[in-house]
Amino acid sequence: MSTAKRVLIVEDDAHIAELLRLHLHDEGFEVVHATDGNEGLRLLEGGGWDALVLDLMLPGVDGLEICRRARTMARYTPIIITSARSSEVHRILGLELGADDYLAKPFSMLELVARVKALLRRVEAVANDAKIDSGVLERNGLHIDPVARTAAIDGRVLELTPREFDLLHFFARHPDKVFSRMDLLNRVWGYRHDGYEHTVNTHINRLRAKIEPDPAQPRRILTVWGRGYRFAAAPMVGEGDA
Repeated sequence: MSTAKRVLIVEDDAHIAELLRLHLHDEGFEVVHATDGNEGLRLLEGGGWDALVLDLMLPGVDGLEICRRARTMARYTPIIITSARSSEVHRILGLELGADDYLAKPFSMLELVARVKALLRRVEAVANDAKIDSGVLERNGLHIDPVARTAAIDGRVLELTPREFDLLHFFARHPDKVFSRMDLLNRVWGYRHDGYEHTVNTHINRLRAKIEPDPAQPRRILTVWGRGYRFAAAPMVGEGDA
């Protein structure tokens, strides 16, 4: 990298943090480690970070509050949260509050580094797309502003997580085209890993709950059996089911 990307790790487990620091440093990242939530929030608010790797269970300010505060800041910082497998609810809350990705502990250091790199590639691609295609999209009752990163349906503002917005924006930019789950992982998430297709299913279901009058009978994000999903550019009658 010509200019090192800056990654903030907020993790109270010194062993995990040091392994992460070494792996990320070997990939050319500049890494700073905060050992508790108070220090992590202070560093985050100082700005200038390209990514945040955030443990949820922290002394001081917890990871959920840091995630919430991060999404009120002017600069968008991609967030990968980590947590124990027993805290599924907390991981879901983290995604609801705006985290971009998560890994359950124990995790592979190589996979986390790959996720960080993929996330940064995706954020850069989205930013470039927004510059090229900065116009507001109007699709099937949806109003999508890629610059402001806002979406509304029939005048009602939608509360979307960052990944839900990216997925909806991607669909809206490619109306009536069919994408497999692996296509969507590659184009929206920025990585292709067998076994992660359920992530796409989960986000599709969450989006349908927010944009469909009846999520069980979708009229916008349609299932194409055996192939994947497509976004209907115009209202559909008698088509689409879960």
